Amino acid sequence: MRQVFQWQLGSRSLELGRRTLVMGIVNVTPDSFSDGGQFFDRNLAVEHGLRLMEDGADILDVGGESTRPGAGVQGSERKPSVSAGDELARVVPVIEELKRRRPESVISVDTYKAAVATKAVQGGAEIVNDVSGFLWDQEMAATCAGLSCGVVLMHMRGLPETWRSLPRLDDPIGLVQRELKERADAAVAAGVVRERIVIDPGFGFGKNYEENYPLLSGMDELAGLGLPIMAGTSRKSFVGRAMGSDAPPSERLHGSLAAMALSIVKGAHIVRVHDVKQSVEAARVVDAILQNELAASK
Repeated sequence: MRQVFQWQLGSRSLELGRRTLVMGIVNVTPDSFSDGGQFFDRNLAVEHGLRLMEDGADILDVGGESTRPGAGVQGSERKPSVSAGDELARVVPVIEELKRRRPESVISVDTYKAAVATKAVQGGAEIVNDVSGFLWDQEMAATCAGLSCGVVLMHMRGLPETWRSLPRLDDPIGLVQRELKERADAAVAAGVVRERIVIDPGFGFGKNYEENYPLLSGMDELAGLGLPIMAGTSRKSFVGRAMGSDAPPSERLHGSLAAMALSIVKGAHIVRVHDVKQSVEAARVVDAILQNELAASK
C-alpha cells in the first residue's frame, strides 16, 4: 500500500495515500494536444474548471502554454512559445475567478516560469507544477522556496522538438528514478521544504512509445525516493498505440482509465486527468481493492 504523506502547501496540507487524489486539467491554450484550444476563452476555462470540481476533482491544474511535441523550441534551446506576460494574462484571471467562486478550491499552476509562478500563487494557486523539474528557469527553485507553495517536479528528457530523436533508453525507470532524485535534492538545497515536493515520472515527455510501458510497470520503484508520486497518463500517445487505434486524444478514454488504474496500483498518490468524472469513479474502485488487500494482509 502507498505510504501516507502530508503534502504541505501554502497555509494547509493535503493528505496523500489513503485515497487517490484526482487533478483535473484546465488548458487555457489555443494549441493543447488534448483539446485543441476548446477552453482558451477565459470564461469557458473557468466554467470548465468549476465543472471538473463538480465532477470530483480534488485539484485543478491551470496551464497557459502547451508543451506538446515541437512547441516553443528553436534549435537546441528552449524558446517559450508564450511570453511570461501572455501566459500570466491567460492563467491568473482564471485562477482568481475560480478562487472567488470556489474559495475552498485547490489550484495548481502548470508553468516552468518563475515570474508566472509568483503571480499565480499571489492570485490563489497553492501548487506549482513544473514540467521541466526546475531546469528551464534557474530562478524557479528559489522562487518556489520563497513562495512556500507545494511543487510538482516532473521528469523530462531533452526538449519537445528533440523527443523523437533521443537515444533509446535501456532502463527507463532507472534513469527517471536517478534524475528525479537529483532534481528533488537540488530543490531542497535551494530551500524548498521536502514535505512540499511531489514527483512525476513524466510519461510521454522525452520517452518514446515503447519506453512508457516499462516506466509504468516499474513505477513502484519510485517509492524508494520517499516522496509522493503523481502520474499523468491521460490521453497520451502511448495509450492510443496500445489501444491499436488512430483515435484522436479525446477518444482515448478507456485506454486512459486502464493506464491510470495501473498507475494507482503502482503507487500514484495523485493522477492528472482530462476526464475527471470517469477517473474519479475508476480510482474509487482501485482504492477499494487496495484497501481490501491491505486489510486482508493484517
